Amino acid sequence: MENTRMKKIVIAILALIGFAATIELAKVYYDANFNPYALPSACVVNDFIDCDGVAKTNESQFFGIPLAYWGMFLYTFILLLLGADKLKKFRLFKFMEVFKNPLDYIASLGIISFTISMILLCVSLFEIQKLCIFCAFTYLLNLLIGLVALDFKNGGIVKAITQSAKDFIDALKKPVYLIAFIIVMLLAGTGLTYTTITMKFAPQVKHSKMFDEFVKAKTNKYAISGNVLGDENAEVILYAYTDFRCPICKVHDMMLYKLAKEVKNVKIIHKNLPLDTECNKYLTQPFHDGSCKMAAYGLAAKKQGKFWDLDNAFFQKIPANEPFDEAKMLEAAKSVGLDMEQLKKDAESAEIKAEILKEVDEANGFGINGTPSSKIGSEIFIGIKGYPDLKKWVLEKGGQKR
Repeated sequence: MENTRMKKIVIAILALIGFAATIELAKVYYDANFNPYALPSACVVNDFIDCDGVAKTNESQFFGIPLAYWGMFLYTFILLLLGADKLKKFRLFKFMEVFKNPLDYIASLGIISFTISMILLCVSLFEIQKLCIFCAFTYLLNLLIGLVALDFKNGGIVKAITQSAKDFIDALKKPVYLIAFIIVMLLAGTGLTYTTITMKFAPQVKHSKMFDEFVKAKTNKYAISGNVLGDENAEVILYAYTDFRCPICKVHDMMLYKLAKEVKNVKIIHKNLPLDTECNKYLTQPFHDGSCKMAAYGLAAKKQGKFWDLDNAFFQKIPANEPFDEAKMLEAAKSVGLDMEQLKKDAESAEIKAEILKEVDEANGFGINGTPSSKIGSEIFIGIKGYPDLKKWVLEKGGQKR
């Protein structure tokens, strides 16, 4: 009896510490995903030990609910189990009589949650490549709770799990608890379906899904040929400032092609903003080497009526995360059927070099200093919108669904 009492005291202390830790994790999660003005948490030590970085990933939630909230539920339930014998005397908590052997349940929960924690740790180390030390701390607490609750002299973990399962099955034999269990499962299922679909508590996942189609696409199925993307005489003009060496511009570019397919009365006009010191005087150091040369070839292709052909070839065939390779650039240009001799001549012309400088100056005048950026009328967006938001923006400005 005394041993059981001591076990419950130790478990209660560990559960309270775990609850406090998950509250801190919930705050870190909120600041990382909902508070743009939040300062880095105390858990941000370097590029590897970074709780904020982990909180911003898709893996920091389950069924649309932050893992920190699942942790709070776990520790709260463990604390309730510790008081099951007393709580069942109250009408509101009469259902606690179901848990005839609380320590077995706690041991099972501790070991199972620790096993899940190890899977999460592997995801953190090998996929995200960041470590949340607060998370790791709760993983250790889960193991300690499970070990303290186990009765090693009488069957250990096997006995704990089998006894818990037996108690649970016995409880479901009573109609009132069976009905209650079904209702709880239906409510939980409905709630989790809602959080999974809406991602109200996981905006980073919702944001990621907006780009999935374009990030995962192996080819651009919306690609067109020629110099006009959209309707020639459209009332809505979207100016897209991009850099052919910008990794995220590839995604943005494909969105623009899809937009032209789905929305009428809009025309997309490409503007060059190479983040390359060769032609961008506003940069203080090299960034996207080769993008000035690619911009020149893009404008040269326009003279042959194949700007969007080469635009698509550049983004699809030349990885932006690899060093610039002029041979690959020429190979991409050749693949769209351009007159290569004329293309090279035009690309080196003073006219096209002047045009690039003009577009860079124009962007700077509008306060645009990053790619991709978009402009409709006087409204400018620096960065990348999710496709639904991009489409909504164009429709609000006068575009029409096809």
